[in-house]
Amino acid sequence: MRILETQAMLWPDEAACEAFARSFAVGLAACDSPVNASIELHGQLGAGKTSLVRHLLRALGVQGRIKSPSYAVMESYDLSSTAPSVGEVSHFDFYRFNDPREWEDAGFRDIFAAPGLKLSEWPEKAAGVLPPADLQIWLEVLVDDSRSVRLLAGTAWGVQMLKFLRSAP
Repeated sequence: MRILETQAMLWPDEAACEAFARSFAVGLAACDSPVNASIELHGQLGAGKTSLVRHLLRALGVQGRIKSPSYAVMESYDLSSTAPSVGEVSHFDFYRFNDPREWEDAGFRDIFAAPGLKLSEWPEKAAGVLPPADLQIWLEVLVDDSRSVRLLAGTAWGVQMLKFLRSAP
């Protein structure tokens, strides 16, 4: 991935993760055109990748249970009524992904080619088949249980999102 811009932050607790997700959701909802973006979530087990996605989906208006896609590999959410600019959100967890042929068999190429927001946990397990990320989010658990967070923009859309997040209250 070609990195165009970076941003670093510290989340001292879960509330900081939730506040970031709310700001991110506002940025997504403010997009002029329909969102068509791929966001990779990196970090060890327990770093907070799924928690971040749950907070983001809640902030975008998802009601009810938000399941982890650990076993199903993908969970989809139609947000056309609550977040029209976002539309469809596909949440992937490639942790158990073993063979790139699974990518084709599952129809993921079509999903990534369609408009919408694609959130991928464990993207390194699908290396070589995932399209380049618009934004990468790297989460690292620190000794005090806070999170060091690095955002890496790989496209103009990612840079635009980082600028929005910097200006968010």
